[in-house]
Amino acid sequence: MAFKPLPIGVDDFQEMIEKGYYYVDKTLFIKELMDLKGKVNLFTRPRRFGKTLNMSMLRYFFEMEHSDAKRVFEGLAIMHAGEAYIKHMSGYPVIMVSLKSMKQTSYELSYMQMKKMLAEEFGRHDRILNSDKLTDAEKKRYRDIRDVRGSEPDYLDAIKFLSACLMKHYGQKTIILIDEYDVPLENSYFGGFYDQMVTVIRSLFESALKTNENLEFAVITGCLRISKESIFTGLNNLKIISVTDPTYAEHFGFTAQEVAEMLHFYGRDSSMDTVKRWYDGYLFGETFVYNPWSVINYVEQIWANVKAFPKPFWSNTSSNSIVRNLVENADIGAKQEIEVLIQGESIEKPIHEDITYEDIGPDKAKENLWIFLYFTGYLKKTGERMEGNVRYISLAIPNEEVRYIYKNTVLSWFDHKVRKKDLTLFYESIVQGNIDEVEKTVTDMLREGISFYDNKEAFYHGFLMGLFNGMKDFYASSNREAGEGRYDICLKSLDVNQPVMILELKVARNYMDMETQCRQALNQIEIRRYEEGLMQEGYRKVMHYGIAFYKKNCRIMLSENKLYEK
Repeated sequence: MAFKPLPIGVDDFQEMIEKGYYYVDKTLFIKELMDLKGKVNLFTRPRRFGKTLNMSMLRYFFEMEHSDAKRVFEGLAIMHAGEAYIKHMSGYPVIMVSLKSMKQTSYELSYMQMKKMLAEEFGRHDRILNSDKLTDAEKKRYRDIRDVRGSEPDYLDAIKFLSACLMKHYGQKTIILIDEYDVPLENSYFGGFYDQMVTVIRSLFESALKTNENLEFAVITGCLRISKESIFTGLNNLKIISVTDPTYAEHFGFTAQEVAEMLHFYGRDSSMDTVKRWYDGYLFGETFVYNPWSVINYVEQIWANVKAFPKPFWSNTSSNSIVRNLVENADIGAKQEIEVLIQGESIEKPIHEDITYEDIGPDKAKENLWIFLYFTGYLKKTGERMEGNVRYISLAIPNEEVRYIYKNTVLSWFDHKVRKKDLTLFYESIVQGNIDEVEKTVTDMLREGISFYDNKEAFYHGFLMGLFNGMKDFYASSNREAGEGRYDICLKSLDVNQPVMILELKVARNYMDMETQCRQALNQIEIRRYEEGLMQEGYRKVMHYGIAFYKKNCRIMLSENKLYEK
């Protein structure tokens, strides 16, 4: 079988097919859409789960201008679905817009990008300006929007106006496709101009979808449903298909069979377990799916090098700033539950789907943290139950890729917090041997942060190294050979008249065991003579710190300072 390149970053359906990329056939999405006959369909899925490619597929299948659609779709599943579906091919005018370009730093720039986006779509259809069915006034307004010189009212109902013009010209109702509707909402929330943006998007969408007699049907994609944002106020023909819905489940993301077929095509069947551990775990309705973006990227890597390690490909594309925002605003209870999740366990939470970007602010983070993380792909459902009228779901981290994102987000958050905190007294205390102050600071920072223990000692080691990053006159080294072994951490100054601090870390089995572990740490420093070589470097004073941890508690012991004479 001939080699096929993997479609990394390719979201144009015709390009995918004509240039011979490997394509996981999702064309039966068309069949299900026609069978269920939703008037306005909102699909909410995590980022990079194939929404844009599916929207492009719909456009190429239905749009009148693509008379060669049969050639493009030849051999794909929809062509075997029956004449009832094929007869709709190339049968409608199609408006397709994406709001992803509206991710700008200000309302003015976002609005300008919206105007340009609409202008581009008007330009794509501007052959209808030759139609004798449009009035001169309609043609003038059409040209004004196409040339980005229209008035503000021209743009607020521009999609509806374009559908009306297409209806006049073709005598056929229009299919409207709106991709990534929520990008300007998310961006404006973090940019501080959310209310302005909601008003514009509401006007644009309501006019096109609420009372538009020229609409055949519409498909919209995003991460969250939008009822509370009142973008579709009073729209009674809106069908929301979220990750909880059993319909359309296999059309976004890859099924296990599709992943197995891809690995077999590239001769990498043996990598199935790794792919499952890292990129599987999402449950849409009752269907388990893999992250398609990450699978494609990983398969390309292992095709070139079968020994390539898996990577968190999704972490570079998703809205990780949202996770950080939620973690920073979480209370102590939520932070403890995040720790539980990172350890591979699950939590149970009541769920509702009316979650919006306004609901992730500091005053609402506690209530909506888990729902938001679930609908955006950072948590998966592992079970559910009803209690009265309240639905509860069990939530867990989907896979190793997302667990990695949590860990890095937490570490980044902690490092940022340490940099903002004044630790001058802590640094002075460790040099002076004031173990009470050192112990207090370490314990306080542990309790403020979030822990994860793949290797408990490694976690505490990294935690302390993060604290020591801010010491200006001392530098921290770790796990270096010294004496008859390797010390955990050593703090040294370039000034040999300053003391050297050697730190040995232990993890206690329980709270009462902490003192014993401190003594063992000090004994280890002595027995293995970690201070050997320091005299030759010119240092005259060494301080031995035995540090024991139990959960978020810290105990420190300090041996008598040793003086070395030259």
